[in-house]
Amino acid sequence: MKDTKKAVPKKVATRNGRPDPTWTVARLSKYFGVPPERLLLHPRPGMATEDDLLYVNDHGNRLCELVDGVLVEKAMGFREGYFAALLLRNLGDFVAKHDLGIVLAPDATMRLFPGLVRMPDASFFSWERLPGGELPEEPIPNLAPDLAVEVISRGNTKKEMERKVNEYFRSGVGLVWLFYPKRRTVEVYASLRDMHVLGEDEKLVGGEVLPGFSMNLVQFFTPPRRRRGR
Repeated sequence: MKDTKKAVPKKVATRNGRPDPTWTVARLSKYFGVPPERLLLHPRPGMATEDDLLYVNDHGNRLCELVDGVLVEKAMGFREGYFAALLLRNLGDFVAKHDLGIVLAPDATMRLFPGLVRMPDASFFSWERLPGGELPEEPIPNLAPDLAVEVISRGNTKKEMERKVNEYFRSGVGLVWLFYPKRRTVEVYASLRDMHVLGEDEKLVGGEVLPGFSMNLVQFFTPPRRRRGR
């Protein structure tokens, strides 16, 4: 019989399933698997709400997600921002051409579960996923996308991304892409048990979520250069 003890996360003391306000930065960093500088301590750990998230994202200079009552800053850099924008353009053009739904940017907030608000670097929602086939009015709708994309930067960690992938599929996401610009690879998750890695000499396709979508990765990962003679 297979031993499953290693697959069970170590039990930690929480307040209503969330970190306790007395937790230190070091303990929070270990719990979330992110660098300490990405954790906001105001409001106190375990006490942050969606209103706090919206306020910080609207008035601060940091974009955060809400996880277990803690505001966690999104990791992003200049180079990663370029690749996210390029991907959004490719996805957006394809989705609009075929009238499939909408594509959202990294500052779009979505409630995957009560107390869990994520902001994928890119996401696709089919018309069928949107109530009445229209854009929700609320700033944090209770929706999960068909496709969730993360562009991995230096500030991201393996533990953090494993948690995100798990959350995405538990919430009903059908496809997850993790882009690694530095490695020039993409991890493609069709489910938690179905993952394969694409190299830069391969093509990324949309599968059942975005049938017909195809993107040449070597062209995608090649940094832009100014064209001479213009």
